[in-house]
Amino acid sequence: MSANREYKDSVFTALFGNERELISLYNALTGNDYPEDTPIELATLEKVVYNDRLNDIAFVLDDKIVVLIEHQSSISENMPLRILLYIAHIYDKLIEDKAIYRRKLLKIPKPDFIILYNGSDSFPDEKILRLSDAYMSADEQHESLGGVLELEVRVVNINEGRNAEIVSKCETLNGYARFVSKVRANSVSGMDLTNAVTKAVKDCIGEGVLSDFLKLHSSEVINMLTAEWNAELANSVAREEGIEQGIEQGIEQGIEEGIEQGIDISAIIISALKKNEPIEQIAKEHNVSIAKIMQLQTVLAQ
Repeated sequence: MSANREYKDSVFTALFGNERELISLYNALTGNDYPEDTPIELATLEKVVYNDRLNDIAFVLDDKIVVLIEHQSSISENMPLRILLYIAHIYDKLIEDKAIYRRKLLKIPKPDFIILYNGSDSFPDEKILRLSDAYMSADEQHESLGGVLELEVRVVNINEGRNAEIVSKCETLNGYARFVSKVRANSVSGMDLTNAVTKAVKDCIGEGVLSDFLKLHSSEVINMLTAEWNAELANSVAREEGIEQGIEQGIEQGIEEGIEQGIDISAIIISALKKNEPIEQIAKEHNVSIAKIMQLQTVLAQ
């Protein structure tokens, strides 16, 4: 793992960025049984799906192009469109110059798009996102003739306790889900992010979870995951500040609905806290930040 690359690895790409681990992961996700020495060709592109951190891995396996993307934040409904641009770049990279202009049919690897979701928002075990959902209008007659561009993305929830059958088939994926779960639990308990990740690393090593990888790369893992989650936290804070600013503008204009809604949700959260419901569960159910819930918890304790 290089510390000086312009585009940095994530923990996900560091774990699964080799042939043996990719084959194990793909077998678990698809039910295939490719041997671990099956030849694959890495085809990951930089600067296409994300800005400065690589959370995606693309590779060619058995005449298929597989695009795996880890997604820690809320799932974007625009992922099919973003992946369409991504796969176009990959095909452009793989196809020989001018080969596309030949008369004979040019055979290309079939694409397979999978997003691995391990964010904190409530999300089903699996979901299919479709490019066609973004179309401004639909021409039923045109669709019946097969002339519509479609792209489907399979989203798989890999949080600990979800999709147990899939996760159990890949030891590294199972370990990664447990590691992320420990980091999140430490963070929810009140630890700052660096300490939350550091403790999760130590606990996982002690429990034999990803122990070889974490022993070799503990400092890199702490730096990478802290940077990843801090970036996501900054985005989350920016979104919340935008909402709060909108509420303030509404108040200035004499609109009181926002205040009433805020009072209502606070009452609901306080009621849930009195029932000793887990903070993370409350955050998911009511789409409220953990920091906001902890503020209400502090007020309640006074």
